[in-house]
Amino acid sequence: MAEGDNNSVYQLAAETASLEEQLQGWGEVILMTDKVLRWERAWFPLALMSVVSFSFLMIYYLDPSVLSGVSCLVMFLCLADYLVPALAPRIFGSNKWTTEQQQRFHEICGNLVKCRRRIVGWWKRLFTMKEEKPKMYFMTMVFTLAVVAWIGQQVHNLFLTYLIVSFLLLFPGLNQHGIITKYIGMAKREINKLLKHKEKKNE
Repeated sequence: MAEGDNNSVYQLAAETASLEEQLQGWGEVILMTDKVLRWERAWFPLALMSVVSFSFLMIYYLDPSVLSGVSCLVMFLCLADYLVPALAPRIFGSNKWTTEQQQRFHEICGNLVKCRRRIVGWWKRLFTMKEEKPKMYFMTMVFTLAVVAWIGQQVHNLFLTYLIVSFLLLFPGLNQHGIITKYIGMAKREINKLLKHKEKKNE
């Protein structure tokens, strides 16, 4: 293994260990959330969507202003940050974790670090494209933002947010149970069939 690869591995391990230390008070909640998102029980998807749907219905019913909504969200996060580390051990049981739980927590933190690195990498590539290919950057950004603006104009913003949040929360379970892979495979097969059919017509 090259020296650069070694440094990358060590840096990843260090970032993972640092994140584990920061999230230690949230460990039980993170493990329980992980079980729900990966659909370890058959009723988890239904419960997840029920909570999301109820939350968005309450937002629709109360119709808070942007300032009120942001204030309530930040207040909820502050309360959670204060209360969860203190109450979680009492709610979920003993502070002593099994080896399996510790390993899973380590995997989750590692995945979060990798996800953060990907986002930072995409962001850096975007600025690299801005410097090296300004015309392509300009056209890509304008086209992408125009499409997003058009979608936002066609669909109610709260409903669109509901769809996005629902998809993001269901994605781990869909991926875990192979549903996404299954439908991507089906789409690829259909596309290949259409391409072969088109080639035969051209012949």
